[in-house]
This record gives sequence, structure tokens and C-alpha cells, in this order.
Amino acid sequence: MPDLLSFLLTLQEEHGGAIPFERFMRESLYHPYFGYYSANINGVGKRGDFSTSASLDTSLGGAIAAWIKSRASFHDWKQIPIIEVGAGNGDLARTVLHHLGWKAPWTTDYMILESSPRLRELQRATLQWRGVHWVSSLREAFAHCDGRALIFSNELVDAFPCRLFEKEAMGWRELGLRISPFGSLEETLLGSFQEDSWFAQFDHLPVGQRVERIDSFRDWMKELDSLWREGAMLTIDYGNTADHLYNRRQGGSVRAYFRHECFIGNQVYARFGKQDLTADVNFSDLTGWGSSLGWKNQPLLTQREFVKKWVNSKTNKGASNRFSIPGEAGDCFLVLEQSKN
Repeated sequence: MPDLLSFLLTLQEEHGGAIPFERFMRESLYHPYFGYYSANINGVGKRGDFSTSASLDTSLGGAIAAWIKSRASFHDWKQIPIIEVGAGNGDLARTVLHHLGWKAPWTTDYMILESSPRLRELQRATLQWRGVHWVSSLREAFAHCDGRALIFSNELVDAFPCRLFEKEAMGWRELGLRISPFGSLEETLLGSFQEDSWFAQFDHLPVGQRVERIDSFRDWMKELDSLWREGAMLTIDYGNTADHLYNRRQGGSVRAYFRHECFIGNQVYARFGKQDLTADVNFSDLTGWGSSLGWKNQPLLTQREFVKKWVNSKTNKGASNRFSIPGEAGDCFLVLEQSKN
């Protein structure tokens, strides 16, 4: 196993003296030896490192199952190809399959695309004998289902490495990190000012404001588009549209989670590979990028609205109502449906 400090110093040298925040986040989460998701995550839920909306409330799984049935009926698919991307500990998949009914192993082709070896182990333990199989890439998944699929993810996009920018009087610059030979970290602004019309949506924000852009997810959407022929996709995550995302948040939305505790500021750079790093999702970006690919965007819903739309309370007895109260947690998560052809 390589030495962590030596690895980071080499990475810094490769980038000309400072590591872009996006690369730092990528290595912290996905490096094969040091990465949080690759090697160090202990799980999801009460006994894991953090909780997701699916691990706190089963009604989301019921709503997704109802959505799957409706969209499969629209396409007149008898065998339903389903791709769940980033399945956590498998709880959401288990709930979805439960609500799809006892015939689900024969009427669905349920694939899970998961990059974390540790989480794949947990998913296999949770989903024994449920007709689920795992794929290693989008290409493998769509080759299996001939380009047709219903796709969904829950709290996936926030785990993609993001670029971080800060506003100065003359414009926006990207943020990076410098590492001393002793391992201490300091932030620095990289290169010249950004020439990109994307920043115009934030012209009203003050000097010193930080914003994130998840270019890595835009690249993922482009790869998906090249393989996907037909179907619909649900993206469920915390975040907001660009006009609301940074209200009273001059420092941006990047934060870390360690043992169910949230950290901001310099603590984001602590415990390399031992904690989750995340940022809120700019759903204005996701809808814009989808439109540029020719996808159809449905109106954004909060998770509370999505569950209310798709879940029949009579058939969902016993489910928690944690996300059903207006103004509470269910309004912090948004649901975006996009479709192709």
C-alpha cells in the first residue's frame, strides 16, 4: 500500500503545485486503497456511517415501485428492465421489490450498478434470493437490456466529485489545495478567471461566495445518453435549483459526514478517505444538461410530493410518515424524472 502523504504530494506535483478540489474529492472517495467508498465505508443506516432518506422511511420504495409499474405499462414492457445506480446497503431495492410483488423475480430484470466493493457485499447480504444481479458498468447494463431501461438513484449525484469555485471582484476562480511536506493543507485559488456563461446565473451573489458544479455527473449523463435508447429515469437527492441553492450559504454546500456528524470548513479536508464528502445537487444543471441531450424533463417534485403522488396510503400501512410533513425533511429532497424517446 502506498504512503498517503507521498501519494498526495505526487498528485500535487502532477497538477503543477496545487490539487484541484474535484481531484482531491475524487481520490478521497474512490482511491482503491485510501478511498472512503472504495475501502473504508462501514455501511448505511443507523449502524453505518450515515443515513439516507431510504434508510429512514420505506414509503420512498413504495412510490418508486408504483412509478416503475406505471412507466412499464406506458412502454408495454412485460419484462421490466430496471437499473438502480448506487444502491446503498440494499434497503431501498428490497422495499421496491417488495412493492413490485411476489412475481418480481420473474417480471423484472433488476440490475444494480455499484462502484463500492464494501456496499456490494452489504447489498448481496440484504438481497439474497430476490432475482437481483450486479453489473460493473453502464455499458454492461445496457448491453444486457438492449438499451431500454427504467433507471433510478437515491442520493447518488451528491457523491460525484464536484468542482469548487469562489467569486472575486473580477470574476470566478477555481479552488484547489496545497499540501506541505508535513501534511498540512491550505486552500488556494487556481489559474485565471473562468470564462464560462454558466456563472451568469450567480451574478447576484456577493464576492466571496462559493459554488459547486458536478461536471463529473454531466460526463456520466453523456455516457448514459450514448447507450440509452428508451425509458425514464428518476434522480432523487438533496439540493435545489440554482436560484435557491445558496441562500444564506456563502461558503457553498460542500461538507463531510463522519459517524453521523456533519463537518464544514477546514474539517472537510480532515480524515482523508475516512469520511464522506458531499455537496448539494444543483437541479437546474441536471435539467439543463438533460435538455441539451434531447431528454424530456418532468416538473421537479419534492420527495414529499413524489410519495404523495405515487403511494396509496391504504396499501402502504405501517410506513413511516417522516417525509410527509410539509416544511420538514421531505421537502429537502427533490425528485427529477427525465425520459428518452
